[in-house]
Amino acid sequence: MELLWYIVIAFVLTVFFLLDGYDFGTGIIHLFFAKTEDDKKVIAKAAGLFWDSNEVWLVAAGGLLFMAFPTYYASIFSGFYLPLSIVLWLIIFRAIGLELRSQFDYQMWKDLWDKAFGISSLLLALFFGIALGNIVRGVNLGGVEDGVAAYEAHYFFLPLWNSHFSPLGTHPGVIDWFTLIIGLISVLTLMIHGANWIILKTNSSINNELKKIIYYSAIILTIFTILSLGMLQNINPESFTNFSESPLLIIFPILFIGGLLGTLFIRKFKNESLGLVFSSLLIIGGISTSLASMFPIILPSTNNLSDSLSIYNTSADEYSLGIAMVWGIIGFGLLMIYFIIQKKLTSGKIDEMDYGH
Repeated sequence: MELLWYIVIAFVLTVFFLLDGYDFGTGIIHLFFAKTEDDKKVIAKAAGLFWDSNEVWLVAAGGLLFMAFPTYYASIFSGFYLPLSIVLWLIIFRAIGLELRSQFDYQMWKDLWDKAFGISSLLLALFFGIALGNIVRGVNLGGVEDGVAAYEAHYFFLPLWNSHFSPLGTHPGVIDWFTLIIGLISVLTLMIHGANWIILKTNSSINNELKKIIYYSAIILTIFTILSLGMLQNINPESFTNFSESPLLIIFPILFIGGLLGTLFIRKFKNESLGLVFSSLLIIGGISTSLASMFPIILPSTNNLSDSLSIYNTSADEYSLGIAMVWGIIGFGLLMIYFIIQKKLTSGKIDEMDYGH
């Protein structure tokens, strides 16, 4: 039952990053590359028409995590309290940036909320990547120092960064040179995804330019990915053990590599949907590879005193998981109905659809 719930939550989180990921990427493109008012309006619309339905998946993931793995939920929501608070405010400012942009026809007003939308999207992509870096790297569970735990074994607390900006110390921070690289990989990946979404859903005047941006971003992403793998091997020499013990898991990094190779040929594609398919493979492959490398661990311990958190030592009991499955199926069914109706109403190009007026 624990494995089933793990797969369900991993699926829901992946869907969130696939859907809201293109919203983050759209905001990054809007911030740096949209110059004319027409482009700004239509690119904001490419996110504005979808963001609220896409974020439902994040709410669903949080609810499912609370039902299935309450100990893990309590651990990460207390330990990552500070960055989670920052993420909450970024989500708020991204939303109000989209919603308030067109309320008044004053350029200073539009510029203010354009910046709120773009900067919030950029920082959200960065912080979600940093969060993944923290999960992969591990934390000092129990606050152990000199062989003595400061609190219960499944609790921890991280500052935003430590004085050494290093993941190798006793008390690593949320941001260090490893998690920052993972954050930049997230920014590049979601920017590529957002650019492909804009090409698919709009007739923006910068669509051809976006293909060049995607191509060069994919090259930089390749370099950063290779760099991060070397860093990870230095931080955790056993990070690739699961792939040698279970060769079938190699399918997950193959998905990422396939998405990356496809993205490098973006300028040759005539079919606009192919770009989004390959950037989706990037996201699916990246998340699934990270999870497969850790399984069954879901939060590694960086000390020898506290056990790492796994799907088995943080889950609810069998009865609770069974009850949660019933309500989870009902909630998932309602979510899918909402999602299908919303996507059907916004199918095709969205240039002429009304939003925010």
